[in-house]
Amino acid sequence: MRRVAPRVRFAPSPTGYLHVGGARTALFNWLYARRHGGTFVLRIEDTDVERSSADMVTGILEGLRWLGLDWNEGPEVGGPHAPYFQSERLDRYRTAASQLLTAGHAYYCYCSADRLREEREKAEARGEAWRYDRACLSLSAEKVSELEAAGAPRAIRFKVRTGSTGFDDQVKGRIEFDTAHIEDFVILRSDLYPTYHLSVVVDDIDMAITDVIRGDDHISNTPKHVLLFEAFGATTPRFAHVPLILGADKKRLSKRHGATSVTEYRRQGYLAEAMVNFLALLGWSPGDDRELMSMNELVESFSLDGISGGNAVFNTEKLDWMNGQYIARLPVDQLAKAVEPFLGEAGLWPPLVSGIDQAWLHRLLDLLRPRAKRLTDFVDLARPFLVDTVEFDPEAIEKHLSTSGLAGHIAALKGTLDTAIPFDEPHVETAVRGSAAERGIKPGVLIHAVRVAVTGRTTSPGLFEVLALLGKARTIARLDRLLLFLATRS
Repeated sequence: MRRVAPRVRFAPSPTGYLHVGGARTALFNWLYARRHGGTFVLRIEDTDVERSSADMVTGILEGLRWLGLDWNEGPEVGGPHAPYFQSERLDRYRTAASQLLTAGHAYYCYCSADRLREEREKAEARGEAWRYDRACLSLSAEKVSELEAAGAPRAIRFKVRTGSTGFDDQVKGRIEFDTAHIEDFVILRSDLYPTYHLSVVVDDIDMAITDVIRGDDHISNTPKHVLLFEAFGATTPRFAHVPLILGADKKRLSKRHGATSVTEYRRQGYLAEAMVNFLALLGWSPGDDRELMSMNELVESFSLDGISGGNAVFNTEKLDWMNGQYIARLPVDQLAKAVEPFLGEAGLWPPLVSGIDQAWLHRLLDLLRPRAKRLTDFVDLARPFLVDTVEFDPEAIEKHLSTSGLAGHIAALKGTLDTAIPFDEPHVETAVRGSAAERGIKPGVLIHAVRVAVTGRTTSPGLFEVLALLGKARTIARLDRLLLFLATRS
């Protein structure tokens, strides 16, 4: 029998921006849906009114769009199961809770927060794990009437059946739970707001979700959800719990490990394609040794069978390497567009130097890209080329501008370079090496000093490429400035 096209969902809570773990979960769901011709649903779990915000929703949508994860149903798209914000579905959850009450799968709980806290503290003092004692399940009709007449706050608890429950996890295999260890959990609070357990199950039923792909941290929630699906008489979706992402210290990834959101990685100069590739390989493998994979390749290769059981480690060095590989392969016109915002923020765009055209800028980016791991690297790398005057680094001065007779060597080289026609890499190299030979010095003496003159630094791309790119006029001008500097030190 042909399998029904899957319907998966990503359901973030807008109490924070889209973080790495959430983005990886969204990516796995998106890849699974695209691989099997299914539907990717985005819904926003915003029932935590105090902590949720519209700004966070915007941030989540921006993060997903930056990664290229479009959704078939959800905010700003719509769909047959709208609304896709839980805050707009409150009546539905209240109706569902009433249905469970009527069917005998739930009951009112009048216990105060103080009583529950006291009971928990007593159990802890005895060294025991506390579970709700079902005090309200056996209340007499008279007591219930008394509480109702007094207007006592009441929550609704799900009545957990005896026996066992379980599910076949598509990553971890069969998982069984003894319901004796599951307390009668609250599904609707006294303020009439649903708990996560009720809202997520009702939404999954209403939105016909067939597969739930989420983090390992939800495994303890899943038996409760299975019981709720069962009580509603609904088909339980297939579950797949993916490994958590850890930092280099093997602790759960958090803001102490660096960026707090996916959009922060964008600001740090990572390409979306590299970030997607990197995230996909956190806990998943295509089954071979491939590391650099396009989105199409990821879709074609993705399978839940490739998800590992162990936790994944977020390695920033690996991300930097991968991003550098994508920078190296990016068409130069696209690289220019990607770099432009960073140069603009640094005041280097449009370039401060007159006469710079697009072809020249593309040559510059091609020259610099082997040294760049992030787009932000281009700001520092390109600065000497995009300003009229460079500042000499003190270390460079000390290391390369103290040679005896250097001013004379530079003056001679200046004359030689002035006659280099055309002013391209081969002719520049001939001029520099020939001048060194005529002066009876090693080429390195001139090469290092000239590098300081034109970049202000001890390191740069190949000097002859740098000079050819700067052009004769700017090169000579920077050598003149070096000669003035040397004159002040003599």
